[in-house]
Amino acid sequence: MTEQASKEARVIPLRPGTTRPTSERPAPAPPRPPAPKEPLWRDLVGDVLRRERLAQERTLKDVADAARISMPYLSEVERGRKEASSEVLAAAAHALGLGLGDLLSLAQGELVRHASRPVRTRAPYDGLCLAA
Repeated sequence: MTEQASKEARVIPLRPGTTRPTSERPAPAPPRPPAPKEPLWRDLVGDVLRRERLAQERTLKDVADAARISMPYLSEVERGRKEASSEVLAAAAHALGLGLGDLLSLAQGELVRHASRPVRTRAPYDGLCLAA
């Protein structure tokens, strides 16, 4: 072996077809977007509570006091961070002038609307398309 050859690294491919230099390898495929998920029930209920509170132009403190629950807890329920009990949901609903059935019906409507949205399987095309 010559002195030059002994200084060069020897590449032993682990799999056939991997001996191409990095610059010649095809770019990896972009990662697929995650499959659309159904919303969590706590997110739907929280969205309805917040929307109703804001529609009545009431503060978080006002509704929390009327429902006899803490303001931070009601905030977390509205943001979908807490899984509230039926007693807490009923108290919050009654503080907003709704029954528990009304609250759950509105949340169910949100779920139906979410389920009826068309599901995109591919990212939208950003390029220019010319037709002849």
